[in-house]
Amino acid sequence: MTLSAVIKKLWCVRKQLILILTPLVLLPLHFTLPEKEGKCLYVVLLMATFWCTEALPLAVTAMLPVCLFPTLGILSSKKVCPQYFLETNFLFLSGLIMASSIEEWGLHRRIALKVLSIVGVKPIWLILGMMLTSASLSMWLSNTATTAMMLPIANAILESLFGDLASLKEKCKPPKDTDNDIMNGPSSVKLHSLPSVPSEKEILQMDGMDDMEQLKGTNEMHQHEVQTSEEIRAEAQYHLKVWKGFLICIPYAASIGGTATLTGTAPNLILIGQLKSYFPDCDVINFGSWFAFAFPLMVLFLLLGWIWITFLYGGLTARLCSKENDLRAQFEARAQALIREDYRKLGPINFAEGAISFFFILFAVLLFTRDPKFVTGWSVLFKKGYVSDAVTGVVIVSILFFFPSQKPSLSWWFDPQGSTAPYVPLLSWKKAQDSVPWNIILLLGGGFSMAKACEESGLAAWIGGHLQPLAELPPAAAVMLITAFVACFTEFASNTATTIIFLPILAELAMRIAVNPLYFMIPATVGCSYAFMLPVSTPPNSIAFASGHLLVKDMARTGVVMNILGIMAVSLALNTWGIAMFDLGTYPEWAHPVNKSALATDAHLSVLSLNATH
Repeated sequence: MTLSAVIKKLWCVRKQLILILTPLVLLPLHFTLPEKEGKCLYVVLLMATFWCTEALPLAVTAMLPVCLFPTLGILSSKKVCPQYFLETNFLFLSGLIMASSIEEWGLHRRIALKVLSIVGVKPIWLILGMMLTSASLSMWLSNTATTAMMLPIANAILESLFGDLASLKEKCKPPKDTDNDIMNGPSSVKLHSLPSVPSEKEILQMDGMDDMEQLKGTNEMHQHEVQTSEEIRAEAQYHLKVWKGFLICIPYAASIGGTATLTGTAPNLILIGQLKSYFPDCDVINFGSWFAFAFPLMVLFLLLGWIWITFLYGGLTARLCSKENDLRAQFEARAQALIREDYRKLGPINFAEGAISFFFILFAVLLFTRDPKFVTGWSVLFKKGYVSDAVTGVVIVSILFFFPSQKPSLSWWFDPQGSTAPYVPLLSWKKAQDSVPWNIILLLGGGFSMAKACEESGLAAWIGGHLQPLAELPPAAAVMLITAFVACFTEFASNTATTIIFLPILAELAMRIAVNPLYFMIPATVGCSYAFMLPVSTPPNSIAFASGHLLVKDMARTGVVMNILGIMAVSLALNTWGIAMFDLGTYPEWAHPVNKSALATDAHLSVLSLNATH
């Protein structure tokens, strides 16, 4: 058997080999480290390996603490199991249910088309509109769902602007291969690399477009008569370059947008859960205070990303802003008409969409105003500490399951011929079951269990002690280093797993060097969402890459600068309005009890060690 055949067979069973070999390779940790810390590190590294390689499904790996921590004597099952449904999980669940109701009635599509009709169809502004829409939706929907919804819309608009993607690729071939194609007109071959594109294009298809198609064909023939083959080839290459910019801006904007709200992405909620575990008295961060910090950061990074993407893919060139090319102006008018016609087909906002809009706005306003810190919130009307963001979210989404989707009518009671069919609520439990990613709930629980074990076993304190050299760096430099490291790590692992692994370590490090824990934990949390360089870094990247038009080098070239811009933006935000909002320049009182407890534990262990020596 040849070496290549052996390698192929090993690759086929790589996951099984990882499952068998990883526990054996990590076994020496039991004997080289202190007993409890070594056992906890064994489980952490085992789960981190399984998460990064996906040898087991992520949710299955997240359940390993239930069996490993109790059997290894790290944490009792009574302490492990409650971590899987903390109030943070309920807040996340309420956000997912609200998102499923928005998708159920198509409100997200109405918002997207309205924004695109406002910004116009010139590529430089259309890219901005795509990014603003994707980021805004991703604040409430999952970034994966946002990307899956926006990409087909973008492809339909791009075909109106530039023609079919397959035809453009044909025109990009050397002149000797394209002369016949140019004489015979564009190819009729369609590219269906994204499964959802054809159905969305059917939805976007305008009635009565035959005249416009004839105008387009006439203009193309006229253009071919006055342009040389080289000019047509250069124009097609330019169109393909802009097309890449459209495809790549949507997943990037979706990842950026999720950082603006606590429910937008899982790492933000993991931060809240681990803060409550490590620092029970910490009430600095809630939905309102996080939004006040993260939303300006999101807008700043979104604008920086827009400038970079439009510069890299031709959006800022003078030719895009020029009105001299009549054919391009006609294509832009056609694309604008396509958007407006599709929005018109949605019709006026119906009762269900209006109701969902009302509850969505109420959901956001109540979460934001519960306890925004800079003003007195409505939570003072209740017993202190009893009403949390989770309570607010569950109250609102519970209403969706009985509020009618059709406008109630008083005359129905007096109409003997009225329909006797049961009314349909805004959301059914079956729809919620189908659309809510329950595996993420388990993933959050596994993360909270791991953090609890790291805290009680002393592993986080042990690792924090070995990171003491970071104390010699200026805090601002340490923030940039932490954000850069986490952003690079999350390119190869899920952002949830990355947050779970590093936040406990950073909390202990901050306490040891007497720095506000939020000064390290916030940039690490945000940095976990900045995965732009690889198609496998995050599901939105994979969806865009599946279009078949993007290459790995396109994402790597664009993503490396996006990561740098993100690190700079986070550092700027943290060291300006972040310091003012969270008082990051001082060591907070809520961190002292934990710190003293840890020091007391260390002192107690030292005494025991001395007694054992004597």
